[in-house]
Amino acid sequence: MLIGLLFTNPIFYLMTAIAILFAFTIHEYFHAQVAYFLGDPTAKNAGRLTVNPLAHFDPFGTLLIFIIGIGYGKPVPFNPYNLKNQKWSPALVGLAGPASNFLCALIVGLLLRFLTISNPMLTTFFSIFVWLNLSLGVFNLLPIPPLDGSHIFSSIAPSFTEKFGRTPFLIIIAFIFMIYIGVPYICQPLFAIITGTSLPF
Repeated sequence: MLIGLLFTNPIFYLMTAIAILFAFTIHEYFHAQVAYFLGDPTAKNAGRLTVNPLAHFDPFGTLLIFIIGIGYGKPVPFNPYNLKNQKWSPALVGLAGPASNFLCALIVGLLLRFLTISNPMLTTFFSIFVWLNLSLGVFNLLPIPPLDGSHIFSSIAPSFTEKFGRTPFLIIIAFIFMIYIGVPYICQPLFAIITGTSLPF
């Protein structure tokens, strides 16, 4: 569990916690920003159109993140009936979160690749940040409710969410996918391509 790092490697735990804080906040903010841009003020009216992490963290889900390393943020509310295009706009709102994570991973990863960073702790923090954003982005693209990918997929197959939206077992499948396929065959290669290095931890 992640909390074990607090006692064995507190500096690494602190860097991971900060990276998680930034990654989740940016992820949720982009959901709110794209929804607002596409015509729905629900998230803005709920105080979610902000980069203040306190606005986006679910008390229980956030606690799980910092204890076991797996959890969730507070879902960004949006009303699909307010969106300009009710067929594809929900997909864009769903895509916004993972896209923000990939963008963050790309920007920071390219800094690692092309800049000479003399501070090893900063290099480690950037590596953690890139890795967490890649993992968060890939995981949320899975077409499994309540993950963001389900909103994208439901725009293509509207009956998808109605049939599978209340199937908790699918989340277990999502975690199994990430452990055995997402991490070794997607996240690790992407990390190497962007940063030009392998994981330092």
